[in-house]
Amino acid sequence: MPNSRTTAHAGRNRRHPSATRSDPNPRHVRDAEVRIDAAAPGVDLAPIWASMGYDEINYTYRPDGKKLLNSIGAFSPQPFHVRPHYMFCSGSGWGQPHWGNGNVYHEDADGNPFYDFTLLDETYDAITGAGHHVLVELGFTPKDLVPEKAVFPVLSSPTVYSAYEQGLWSFPPKDYGKWAGLCAATAAHVLERYGAEEVSTWVWELWNEPDIFYWRGTPQQYYDLYTVTVEAIRGVLPDARVGGPSVTGGDDGVEFLRGFLKHCKATGTPLDYVSFHTKGSAFTPWRTYGPIGAPAPVQESPSAVKMLFEVDRLLAVMDEFPEYAALPALIDECDAGVPAHHSAYDNPNFRFQNTEYYPVFQAKLMKKLLDLSAAHSDNIEQATTWSFYFEGERYFEGTRSWTTQGGIEKPLMNAYRLFAKLGRRRLPAVSDRAFPIDDLSGREYGMPEEVDALASIADDGTVTALVWRHGDDQYAQDPEPTAAALAFTGLAAGSYTATEYRIDADHSNAHTVWEALGSPQDPDADALKAIHTRQGLETVGEARTVTAEDGALRYETALPLPSVSLVVLEPR
Repeated sequence: MPNSRTTAHAGRNRRHPSATRSDPNPRHVRDAEVRIDAAAPGVDLAPIWASMGYDEINYTYRPDGKKLLNSIGAFSPQPFHVRPHYMFCSGSGWGQPHWGNGNVYHEDADGNPFYDFTLLDETYDAITGAGHHVLVELGFTPKDLVPEKAVFPVLSSPTVYSAYEQGLWSFPPKDYGKWAGLCAATAAHVLERYGAEEVSTWVWELWNEPDIFYWRGTPQQYYDLYTVTVEAIRGVLPDARVGGPSVTGGDDGVEFLRGFLKHCKATGTPLDYVSFHTKGSAFTPWRTYGPIGAPAPVQESPSAVKMLFEVDRLLAVMDEFPEYAALPALIDECDAGVPAHHSAYDNPNFRFQNTEYYPVFQAKLMKKLLDLSAAHSDNIEQATTWSFYFEGERYFEGTRSWTTQGGIEKPLMNAYRLFAKLGRRRLPAVSDRAFPIDDLSGREYGMPEEVDALASIADDGTVTALVWRHGDDQYAQDPEPTAAALAFTGLAAGSYTATEYRIDADHSNAHTVWEALGSPQDPDADALKAIHTRQGLETVGEARTVTAEDGALRYETALPLPSVSLVVLEPR
């Protein structure tokens, strides 16, 4: 589809709040109708949600990490691409929040490089063993390649390691030739260990967010290192899928991306995809250091509008370059909040990461991203959740993670179970209470409450409709549900088995069960059983038979705030 959007169109002002404020006078949606045409030819439904990443690379091969990867692999029909940070950082293999190390690169006394792939093997074995593929984020600078003149002041303290862990890893490597050798050796090693068929599915990316503090060099130094890196990887894997530059969604990211594409065009450096990031909130302050259980100093929530604005603007930069406009776009960090390891104990606004609010936000976001993609070159391929799990946290700490203490699955995980049930083709679904993507200007209260839907059809004729009620305000309450009607037309079968899966406060929600038990931090066996029993996907009532008349069927449901349902119609 020809695109009609530009950087100028991407929002009517460039000032977006870092997070949305709670609306004192929200307007609730009382009723909604969604029209779904099951006879439409439809388009391929890109599973943009099938990717994940995280900072703590060393958690990958821990027992809980392996269990989580396998759990996702068991329900997802598509393998996830998995993108851990810090693969080339030096260290002992000890992971902690927002830090890890693959410890690959070393030099002997004469300065000759040698490589230890022990930790990287454990990491990639766990990912591929669960049926997933690797997004190889080539970063960051090993200790032996840190420039001699690099300085990162650190006061002596028992709570820090050294200047290297604090940030020396973010300087450009002092020897681009040795860096190229490291990249080539890594490519050769994984080719030998995992085989050409598996490695052909991998994605290769240089660094992370080089427009901010992850890169303490100039943009041109990064651009040059990208060329060196691609030549090294392609020297071993001629068909390797290479790209970047994984910039942030801020103003600096826009200019960095534009310079990067100019560089690739001028030098002819291969580029198979373009990557960038977006975040929906930075709460004020990030950490309150207040008493346990104190309320948030300011009630804030993630902004879907801010995220869509950032993506729209970065896609528009791609559109400035005809050579690259239609390349796949990988939003390989696409998150409602930041950072992942901050929790409800740091700022109570992070509590949304425990609740039903978050999976409903994700459902809404994925649909809007697909709409935005269609308004450009239909090229968004991934919208990565930067979420994994954390060692040593309390029950429902409130971090951005799939599971909490004891491997309990959070409601977020059920959103991805819903996505996994969608069909291969997207069907037209038009809601009379949806918020359009036409105006992505700054909004103090974010995206207002809406009812919208994403519909699909499978090869066997099963029709699915993901429908939600949500606004960008985790504090909004409404005792009355919205009366939502799904008006299906063009149905091929005369009757269907209808099943409605639901995520809300009362369904598919281990967190509310835990709260009802008194929020125990040392739950006994009975409490844990009760929590685990409710952590998976649940239905509203029982499956029932419904009849279509002349291909038409009206399905009615009641949507609390917030909630998401997946209505599945299986031909009988």
